[in-house]
Amino acid sequence: MATTGLGFIGRTTLIITVLLTLGGCATLRQFGPSVQVASVTPGQYIALKRGDILTTGKLSSATTETLRVAGLDEGVCAKPGLPCIEAMEATIVVREEDKRSSLAELWLQYAMTLPAPKREYSASGRAKTTITELDADFQPRLDAWMQVARQAYGYLFFTERTANQRGFEDRQTQVRDYYNLAVQEASVQLYNAYATGRVHSEASHFQLGRWTFVLAPSGEASPLDTRTPTELVPAASLSFTGTLRSVHRRDGFGAELVAVMNDPANASATPTAASTASTTATAATQRSWSEMPSPSMTVLLRFSGKNLWEVLHDDEPELEIHDPYQVTEVTLHGQEVPLAANFTAGYALWLARSNFSHQSLRSLFGGKGGIDTPHLYMMQPYDPNRRVLLMIHGLASSPEAWVNVANELMRDEEIRQDFQIWQFYYPTNMPIAMSHDAMRHTLAEVFQHFDPSGKAQASHDMVLVGHSMGGVIARLMISSSGDHLVDTLLATAQMTPAQQELLRTKGAPVLTFLPEPEVSRVVFIATPHRGTDVASTRLGRWIGRLVRLPLTVLEDVATIANDGKIDRNDGKHGYQMNSIQNLDKDDPFVRAVADLPMAPKVHYHSIIARAKADGPLEKTDDGLVPYWSSHLPHAVSEKVIVSGHSVQEATPAIVELRRILHEDMKEHDRAGN
Repeated sequence: MATTGLGFIGRTTLIITVLLTLGGCATLRQFGPSVQVASVTPGQYIALKRGDILTTGKLSSATTETLRVAGLDEGVCAKPGLPCIEAMEATIVVREEDKRSSLAELWLQYAMTLPAPKREYSASGRAKTTITELDADFQPRLDAWMQVARQAYGYLFFTERTANQRGFEDRQTQVRDYYNLAVQEASVQLYNAYATGRVHSEASHFQLGRWTFVLAPSGEASPLDTRTPTELVPAASLSFTGTLRSVHRRDGFGAELVAVMNDPANASATPTAASTASTTATAATQRSWSEMPSPSMTVLLRFSGKNLWEVLHDDEPELEIHDPYQVTEVTLHGQEVPLAANFTAGYALWLARSNFSHQSLRSLFGGKGGIDTPHLYMMQPYDPNRRVLLMIHGLASSPEAWVNVANELMRDEEIRQDFQIWQFYYPTNMPIAMSHDAMRHTLAEVFQHFDPSGKAQASHDMVLVGHSMGGVIARLMISSSGDHLVDTLLATAQMTPAQQELLRTKGAPVLTFLPEPEVSRVVFIATPHRGTDVASTRLGRWIGRLVRLPLTVLEDVATIANDGKIDRNDGKHGYQMNSIQNLDKDDPFVRAVADLPMAPKVHYHSIIARAKADGPLEKTDDGLVPYWSSHLPHAVSEKVIVSGHSVQEATPAIVELRRILHEDMKEHDRAGN
């Protein structure tokens, strides 16, 4: 019996030996699970699925899988670089779609390893380090970014499936981002090279190294048509803090950039001017209006070719510059794709660099660094086909008062398509009548310049939005004065003989007017139509005495009252001609304005603040303006919001303003305009 069996242990050893011999070492793994499972959170799953070289610093799972399929995940592609890229280009075992998307990311990984000038900006948005000088190694960096753009373009429009067929795929979104970033980097590098004379240009062709960029003719009012930027800033490189609550943009195709221009208003609104007098002299030679000095723009690189091979060998791409307010989508290889846009970056950068917050108080008290002359800012290049939404700030304020209002309104697609925002900036120490007169003259200059025939849509059905004292100015824009203002002031204001003579000679034209025909709707926000109690208090009178009129006003006064000599103590004698005095509920001017008839064709609305939610509405105020002064009995609508005087920035006020504008657009359409 000993010869007939090996026993249990012997038989087991024999079986294992046979299995190892027949199946190799793989059989050993069967004693433990060959596939193991672990749970992940939804967030981890999404991160694993969507993470890529831009978000995690590591290649995406899609590119890693393509390298594995091609047998390149080890060896030549163990480290990023040109050998791995060349090996991927040579492989024939992966789909063209997977190859091009992977090559776009591999080129991006390589481009990010190349040294580049850092872009650092101060809190005011100004560059801390210069980026206008190109280093000697610019060509490899430009080549790498252009390869990213070209490979991504080939994947998006010239592989097996169309962009529309891949519409919901994460991979397409990743590659679109690679393209957008590559166009951004190439555009900034091309601009910097052009600014430093490193580009060979002829007509609309710009040659930089092996690449020739062909500037496409603009089909819309591009911000670069008539102005040359002094700086090209990627919108993605800017981060805004402070009062700005959100950044609004449109996802799509193209690089989002800000073209910083010379601001023609700088000479009239700079705190570094040698003196207020010299600032005024400079401003007198300038226009009283300007277009946005930092317009947003979207740039595309369009590679030509009938097939993928031709696209991948195109070294002369077409450079397209678009105004995102004018263009919402473009056609690329027969497919309609949305155009990327950033509607906040240019506006916020302008505000960050403007120094408005310091100017507003300096202007009120007549100090150096304020402004003496009003100025109209257009928030985008003039568009004849969009109506004007004109914003007028209040006392001791500036265009910064509208930062979130304008930003939120431009987020609304319908409002953005129908309106262009203008903002009137004026020294708030001027008498209200003079600010109003300056605004009328400024608007006349703008329309005469852009639309002398008066046929453009922009010249009709304007909407005014005025906050606080700006609302009083807006009311004058739609009122008929006749001789009422002049007669009332002569009869009730305690004026010196010189002031009375000044009112008769120079004041009459300023105080005699008809409703502005371009205006069809007004929104009054916290507007003291009948003045305030605050202006007549001891504190109000004390502040009023500190207010100094602009030199432009004093020069007119001095001509008659002081034998040509300017007297800075203009408020010590006779009637105080300044803005705070005008807001006193007992002031003859504000009382006369409250009696002026408004144009019957104009629709007007009220947004009123009350500091406390309890108590009778008629006895409330916003800390400065009482309800009885803000209330207009015949307004189309009245919205009361629990807020302080700066209610225009409150979310309910912005929501109400959007509602009013949508109502206005519907009525405008029903009227067949």
